[in-house]
Amino acid sequence: MQKQSISVFNIAVIVAALGYFVDIYDLLLFTIVKAPSVLAVGATPATLLSDSTTIINWQMTGLLLGGIIWGILGDKKGRLSVLFGSIILYSIANFATGYVHTVDQYALCRFVAGLGLAGELGAGITLVTELLPKEKRGIGTSLVAGIGLSGAIVAYFTFKLSGNDWRFCYKMGGILGVFLLLLRIKVAESGMYKNLQKQNVQKGNFLMFFTQRKRFLKYLTAIAIGLPTWFVIGILINQSDKFGKEFFNSSTIESGRSIMFAYIAIAIGDVLIGFVSQYFKSRKKALFFFYVLTVISVVLYFSPFNSSDTRMYIACAFMGFGTGFWAIFVTMGAEQFGTNLRATAATTIPNMVRGSLPLMNMLFIDLFHKKLQWNLWQSGVVTGTIVLAITFVAFYYTEETYHKDLDYLETEELLP
Repeated sequence: MQKQSISVFNIAVIVAALGYFVDIYDLLLFTIVKAPSVLAVGATPATLLSDSTTIINWQMTGLLLGGIIWGILGDKKGRLSVLFGSIILYSIANFATGYVHTVDQYALCRFVAGLGLAGELGAGITLVTELLPKEKRGIGTSLVAGIGLSGAIVAYFTFKLSGNDWRFCYKMGGILGVFLLLLRIKVAESGMYKNLQKQNVQKGNFLMFFTQRKRFLKYLTAIAIGLPTWFVIGILINQSDKFGKEFFNSSTIESGRSIMFAYIAIAIGDVLIGFVSQYFKSRKKALFFFYVLTVISVVLYFSPFNSSDTRMYIACAFMGFGTGFWAIFVTMGAEQFGTNLRATAATTIPNMVRGSLPLMNMLFIDLFHKKLQWNLWQSGVVTGTIVLAITFVAFYYTEETYHKDLDYLETEELLP
């Protein structure tokens, strides 16, 4: 009964939202400051694309590895241990990024920052889903994502208002991390996790995702349903300046501005989807509705409609709104697994999706664009078709989790 009285605006939700705010601020900051920062540390206009891709790939690799490390720690040592440890590592890396002078140093700092950031969203969502009653979980996690995603908007205006001082922006990210660390002192551990500590069961065993067929397939589908977000953000929006050059010969599109417009729309979508899920009392129905919007927006992006800077920004905002399902996607990842694996699942699943960006870049740039010498339109359409096809198959096999009681454990059956 006590759990039913918990408000969606409690301190855990607020701190998780601010943690995701810092996560997104940093994650998108590189894309916003990409050109001036990479050129300032030794890249040339000719090497800008390859050097910036190297740096972002290192950052995403850090997120992928960090997701596994922090997820395991979240189940073994507690959700709060991750919330404290991850933000400390992130803050140190961000301060260091403000002083880099070579591409290799930049890549190393982004790798370490990725390691740190990897724990933020998963641990926060795990804590919120375990603290809130099932009737409020979707709205609570949507608020976390909606508030958190505004970090991209703040990153853009911090860069512009600082006179395009990218080093200051990274240092500011470190300061935000320290401030968040102080706020977390007041957050209490999840009651479900406290009960878990009293039981003699496997906690945070990452290999358990691969030892039972049903659980393994559930884990794969939980990852695959989130793939469109990083195809849209990491390729279509991130490279909007290059698409604009090919589509209508524009040289004035700013990818940072495209990201800002997209993330304003994503934040709105992520708040709205919680209420859509609440209305239908279904995660899958809400997710399908936003999938349809994503498909329509991607078609619009590649259509003759996208013929000017203004229309490119409109298309990016529309795609952002369509992919505003990150909150429900991560919530479903947390809801599909027992308390002894929940932090590992909720932390690794979104970071596996983020870590898929280098693979999508390999398809889009290395295979289709460079090796087969397709133009950006052809490469983007085929890459997007593959990603969306995988997503819809995974969605079909994903379980509904709206009414699921989360107070249960994962057993250790082996694959037959």
